[in-house]
Amino acid sequence: MADSNPSAEPLGQNLIKMISNACFSLFVMMVLVFTVIAITYQPPDPWLESSKAITKVFSDVENATFKQDDSVLRTGEDLNISTLAPSPSPQPITLQSVERQAEKINSSVSACADNGGITDDGFVNCSDPRVLIAIERFNLRIFSGIQFFEYQKPVNGSRPDECDVSWRFRSKKEKSWRKYRDFRRFTLRVGDNCSYYEIVKAGRWHSGKNARPVSVQKSAPVKKPHWRRSPPTSPSLTNSSSSSSVFVVEDGINDTVPNLPYQMAFRKGMKYLYYSRGGDYCKGMNHYLWSFLCALGEAQFLNRTLVMDMSICLASMYRWNGTDEEGKDFRFYFDLEHLKESVPIVEEGQFLNDWKTWNRMHKKDKVPVRKVNSYKVAPMQLKKEKSTIVWRQFDGPEPENYWYRVCDGQASKFVQRPWHAIWKSKRLMNIVSEISGRLDWDFDAVHVVRGEKAQNKELWPKLDADTSPGALLEKLKQRIQPGRKVYIATNEPFYNYFDHLRSDYKIYLLNDFSELWGVSSEWYNETRLLNRGDPVTFDGYMRVEVDTEVLYRAKKRIETFGDLTKDCKDGINTC
Repeated sequence: MADSNPSAEPLGQNLIKMISNACFSLFVMMVLVFTVIAITYQPPDPWLESSKAITKVFSDVENATFKQDDSVLRTGEDLNISTLAPSPSPQPITLQSVERQAEKINSSVSACADNGGITDDGFVNCSDPRVLIAIERFNLRIFSGIQFFEYQKPVNGSRPDECDVSWRFRSKKEKSWRKYRDFRRFTLRVGDNCSYYEIVKAGRWHSGKNARPVSVQKSAPVKKPHWRRSPPTSPSLTNSSSSSSVFVVEDGINDTVPNLPYQMAFRKGMKYLYYSRGGDYCKGMNHYLWSFLCALGEAQFLNRTLVMDMSICLASMYRWNGTDEEGKDFRFYFDLEHLKESVPIVEEGQFLNDWKTWNRMHKKDKVPVRKVNSYKVAPMQLKKEKSTIVWRQFDGPEPENYWYRVCDGQASKFVQRPWHAIWKSKRLMNIVSEISGRLDWDFDAVHVVRGEKAQNKELWPKLDADTSPGALLEKLKQRIQPGRKVYIATNEPFYNYFDHLRSDYKIYLLNDFSELWGVSSEWYNETRLLNRGDPVTFDGYMRVEVDTEVLYRAKKRIETFGDLTKDCKDGINTC
């Protein structure tokens, strides 16, 4: 009976073998596919999103032209970039480190020594280390959104019970590692057992005048030829006999134009990537950044130094008279010091002069040049190019002459835009810190987009009504407690448009701080030096940069699209 069906067992075994072989083959195939993907995968631009997603965030592309949302400007310092190099700065001061320091001081100083902390002339002893401990404790408790670094030794204020102290800081919401300076006046009293100090009163932003960094006498230089033919020296080194003004050089901004004498540049075998001016000139700033970062990315991919045009054309959308303005300095808007520390660049005007001089003096040994007339010549095709200069020329019609076309298509898998290299101008960021400091770093913000969008009822049918003063007040009541300080970042041109909100909130607009770029401001004098003595207008793009950064530093932020209105950001049916 047991041997009645001898073929049953082999058939079952064969079936099991077939299934196991099929499963193993599938497993091997999956491993191979995964391996191929892992080898060929190219990481996206460093925002933890794809290039396509970043393009959509910054500005949507339609028929190779940009439709822009210019109400907000993001640069590398605003992006959540995990690939950045670690911060070279020291760690922020914490409450734990302050308490450890306090224990050491209390164990080494007798309780009521030195007249209980009062000097012979009746002043609080500001040099007593316990004074600084009290100030550090106070700041950490009150300004929870700030990281503090490098306190200076407190000095006497204007009254016996006052001490002024300076420190460096940055907002916890700031992605970059650059720091700013504040100096405040504190009123103190000695504690009951003489072993500590109490803060009775803290001054406002920049109130500690005696702890202010040393002011430097500066002079506006006489007008000279355009700087592209004669690069300017650092503002900290410029002097002239013209009208003088005094201001503080905040932490020594070093944005001198990088140059290398042609004898060294071409003899050392350095290689350059040079982009001729194309159709991107005089376009919106988001378009400019997208194209400029493409050029930087290709230069990094080819291991070449980018020849950089420092002159920017400000598009008409940022100007009150509706016309483009050429000849704006890159340093008005972006941080050249950080850029030249992040990627190798050289200034275009001096480079062209050096190139011409070399060829004139070495007629038999001219600089080798590879001219590239089409963006369709991909960066990968130039990887092994040995010419000293790769010269991309953009002479075709729009949109064929846009720089960013070089990084389109297959090239996007190889060329990565170095977003981390672009930060906003520190001069503008100092204005941001000044505004945030005046609001004691304790404010909420609402972003109100109006302008042309509010007038276009076809694309944004509800925006105008949803951002009316009455509607705004009702929305704010649902999200922000009455009496709070509220900063409004907006492109609404009428200052009094938001007066209806002042009954419930302390409303602040950018124009409330106009003295920060007025004729007596540090910003005015420093940018004037960069501009060869001519005053610089605080234009619409600068307003967008400052508004954006103040908005990011608010404790609570309300956006127009998604919070105030159900209209789509890019128009009807685009949500």
